[in-house]
Amino acid sequence: MAPQHHVPRDGDRRLSGHREQHGATTPRAPAPTADTVGRLVRSLTAGDGPAGAGPEVRPVTEGGEQCAWWVGGRHVLRLTRDHGAATRARRELRVRDLVRPLVGVAVPQSVAHGDWAVGLAYTLDTRLPGRSGATQAVSAVGEADLAALLTGLREVPVRQAESLGVPHAEPRSLEELRAAAERAAGQLAAEDEFDPANLAQLTADAAVQLAARTAAAVLVHHDLRGEHLVVSADGRVRGVVDWADAVLGDPAEDIAGLALSVGAPAAVRAATLAGYGARPCLRGLWLSRCDAVIRLADRLAGRDDSPLPPLRGQLRRAWESILLERVTELPGDD
Repeated sequence: MAPQHHVPRDGDRRLSGHREQHGATTPRAPAPTADTVGRLVRSLTAGDGPAGAGPEVRPVTEGGEQCAWWVGGRHVLRLTRDHGAATRARRELRVRDLVRPLVGVAVPQSVAHGDWAVGLAYTLDTRLPGRSGATQAVSAVGEADLAALLTGLREVPVRQAESLGVPHAEPRSLEELRAAAERAAGQLAAEDEFDPANLAQLTADAAVQLAARTAAAVLVHHDLRGEHLVVSADGRVRGVVDWADAVLGDPAEDIAGLALSVGAPAAVRAATLAGYGARPCLRGLWLSRCDAVIRLADRLAGRDDSPLPPLRGQLRRAWESILLERVTELPGDD
């Protein structure tokens, strides 16, 4: 199986909605040229290729926060293009080292890192074997892998993450998100994309009841899209990539990310296996559903240039029904 390692495309950035909060709108440097990348790769991998030429280097993507290049068959080189992204890339190296022994899945290892231009970071990472979770389905055993991931993130010491510079993120207001989703649902109804009556399940009282508990903050990957899950042919989740947006915050955000990526039932089963109760599971479910409605409406209205098929897939997966939706009174546990 050819190894895969997702690097965000420019059109993907809006799918998570987090990068803009962390400074992705700061001025970007021009993309590095092939000659610049070639010289950098040769300096990092001297003698690895024929006649000392270095390994084959192929571009993965350009634009957004990073440029990325395949380096041979075992590595990927990522180069940042603005100082905010460089700060997150440097912090990501520390975060990956922190979570690696806890999360039960592989995390990329940096074999070299530094600056490719003044203040702009690069990292040469190992390439994890497997396929993108956007194209490879997660099996029941893979759900147990996701549960191990969520469990491990809960076990990361908050103070240790703070010492690495991981920022705190305030929980989002589900009441405000619900109101925005209702407006977006009306737009989708006009396009015959969504039935607004579905949102009636999330009442105003339920949105208040599902407010996040600030004392429950944990380390959150904050961008658990399918593209960031590395999945084997048998559906096992073998790795998780792109930790640049990790924060200390609401664990329901990662449950929401999984609902968009692998479907609401699988996400809730994984979260339940990880020890989360009804409240964070339902909060994550409704975060994902509102997000999916809003993002698709933004795209159809021309406010976003993300590809349509992934957004429609997220909407479908987030709105898969689960038995937990029938719970009307939530226990006090998380």
